[in-house]
Amino acid sequence: MEEINRTQPHGLLAGKKGIITGVVDEMSIAWSVAQRCMAEGAKIVLTNSALAIRLGSVSRLAEEAGVELIAADATNEEELRNLMEESEKILGGKIDFVLHSVAMSQNIRRHMDYDVMNYNYFNTTIDVSAVSLHRMLRCGMESETLAEGCSVVALTFIASDRYMANYNDMSDAKALLESVARNMGGVCGVKKGIRVNCISQSAVESRAGKSFGQMEFFREYTENMAPLGNASKEDCAELCAMLFSDYTRKVTMQTIFNDGGFSRTVMTEKFMNHFGKF
Repeated sequence: MEEINRTQPHGLLAGKKGIITGVVDEMSIAWSVAQRCMAEGAKIVLTNSALAIRLGSVSRLAEEAGVELIAADATNEEELRNLMEESEKILGGKIDFVLHSVAMSQNIRRHMDYDVMNYNYFNTTIDVSAVSLHRMLRCGMESETLAEGCSVVALTFIASDRYMANYNDMSDAKALLESVARNMGGVCGVKKGIRVNCISQSAVESRAGKSFGQMEFFREYTENMAPLGNASKEDCAELCAMLFSDYTRKVTMQTIFNDGGFSRTVMTEKFMNHFGKF
């Protein structure tokens, strides 16, 4: 599909302050989100685990962008509380939005089949990829660093509610992530007007995607199945900016499919022509 011209920034996030988690390198969806948020006028802080910072290029990206980078383990409450409090100091006010883009599965990395997966790895997958959202929101609420009406967005994937070969325990983690978003969206919404949503994103070329061995095939498949084609990292970033903005102040507890219509499509003529008529 022919690439569309990117939407020009409109200052949607002027004056807003946010935390972007999960940037590893230029290929990260989180980095595209960070760039878009800055273009829309937001001030941000980047964060990832100390190990991810050492292995990736996020330090260079933060330096080039002129933003602060804070190391924080998404499974460590003390480090998350420090992240929230330091971000409030650096940004000069309470946090208006948070991107949760944290996920990891040793079972996938070690190519372990779902029926014989390592349970210790499984517990870590759940803790890092799903419970971390609960932990972030809890720490933000308890430290009172999240602003009234703060918008939190977590990145998920269609395998959260459908079988996908070889996606392994990440399917379970994404399902739990969406459940946490709904439940914490309800609780935090009542207490402080905080919105919590998930974006179910098309498969994109990223470091995380490469750990899933058949991602290139899946991307080709979905490109031909989706009426609008796959959504890019930049498309995801624009949707995040909209959800972080005041235009979506009443949108919460939703899983929004940003996938060109793939999730609602059974068959397209383009798919049949590409892979052969049946």
